[in-house]
Amino acid sequence: MANGITARGSGVANDKPGNGGRKKGLATMWRRVRERLRAELGEEVFQSWFASVEVEELNGGSLHLSVPTKFLKSWIQSHYQERVLALWRNETDKVMKIDIRVRTPVVISRSVSDAGSADRNANSNAPDSFAGSAGFAAGGASIETDSNDLASPLDPRYTLDSFVVGDSNRLAYEAARQVAGSGPVKADFKVLYVHGSVGLGKTHLLQSIAWTVRREQTSRRVIYLTAERFMYRFVSALKQKEAVAFKDRLRNIDLLLIDDMQYLQGPTLQQEFCHTLNALLEAGRQIVVAADRPLSELDSLDERMRSRLSAGLVADLRPFDRTVRLEILRRRLAVAKRRFPKLNLPDHVLEYVADQITGNGRDLEGAFTRIVARNQLAKYEITVETAESAIRDLVRTPEPRRIRIEGIQRLVAKHFNVTKQELISPRRTRSVVRPRQISMYLAKTMTDRSFPDIGRRFGGRDHTTVLHAVRKIERMISEDTTLAREIEMLRRLIEEMKD
Repeated sequence: MANGITARGSGVANDKPGNGGRKKGLATMWRRVRERLRAELGEEVFQSWFASVEVEELNGGSLHLSVPTKFLKSWIQSHYQERVLALWRNETDKVMKIDIRVRTPVVISRSVSDAGSADRNANSNAPDSFAGSAGFAAGGASIETDSNDLASPLDPRYTLDSFVVGDSNRLAYEAARQVAGSGPVKADFKVLYVHGSVGLGKTHLLQSIAWTVRREQTSRRVIYLTAERFMYRFVSALKQKEAVAFKDRLRNIDLLLIDDMQYLQGPTLQQEFCHTLNALLEAGRQIVVAADRPLSELDSLDERMRSRLSAGLVADLRPFDRTVRLEILRRRLAVAKRRFPKLNLPDHVLEYVADQITGNGRDLEGAFTRIVARNQLAKYEITVETAESAIRDLVRTPEPRRIRIEGIQRLVAKHFNVTKQELISPRRTRSVVRPRQISMYLAKTMTDRSFPDIGRRFGGRDHTTVLHAVRKIERMISEDTTLAREIEMLRRLIEEMKD
């Protein structure tokens, strides 16, 4: 998703005198609404549901917002529309209702470099692009959808052959090969859970399994689904009273691949997915799940589902080492040279980029795209100095060590001889309530998390519960010096264990 929410130039106001001020005023109000949403919902929820929302226009009391997908529109309308309207009403009484549209995607012309996935093959026949990691799928490359409209689209560039393998991802890759039936032996595990940060190849691996099975095992029924699409399709089935048929279709497949598991929210949806998972496993079917974090850090995950997934093979995708980064860049260069035979990108420049861009494959793609664009469009000679100028804002400075709520929970639980699960459970015995309140207090005072975000990480509690806990511990600290010293000791221990 995009990193910010902006007022779009088209549609904010007509080209009439004074509309420039109206456009600017609307954008200013939207920024304030956005910040209030971020504070109330927390950064993770905000980025999941609101980061790609754009304000279009205010017309006759109707405020028009746009989103990139039907699923986002449906989710925001169902869960947040009243709150968004209330926040806008705080800004201006001219807003009487909120209208959410699905905007038309912008098609990006494919022109110079391969800006697709970090794992795309140099021998791929797909067109090249300047689009960068965020836009490669919107251009001329073919994106195919399963004939079964239940499934999410598949990108044919994501194949096992095009995946760049190194020490950081070898286990996940070999496990994917076995699931797809192309490994040296058949998979002896029924569940594969792959986790890693953005841009490290999770989607590539899952889709490559789907493509391989389609090509080599045509009788084997396979469905690739993002968690968002699963939620959207299930909610739609409920509204249309087709939930039973929806679940039957899922349970009659041989291989289910679920991507972005961290976005599967809500007890009802998780319960239904857990039933589907159990039905498939009991029938001897295969399941592959991908998420951006380990199972232990998916706090909202149903415990039965966590147990099921933990019983399978868990494989992590770690940041690329230098060898993998350099190989990715060399493959990009090979593809770009097919379109621009005279393109000269010296190896020492590729090595410089591989040394500087250490985050993920998408950053590598962006860096490569910028450098080639400067050469092909602006006619700059490609040197280390040119590369340095082009990728300056992509070079990451070391981030300060962070304090994580999960770490606070583990340390406090150990100190008070309770479990982390008890801290986030509904239990209200004194032996659990006091450590829980102290954990919430430390989470609020030692991290930048909002009250709602902290509440979600403590078993889905309301933000008022967290606020009550913080105020209570503050009052107790002022009255009880022994407790104050104990909490100060916990604070020092937490500081020492930053990750």
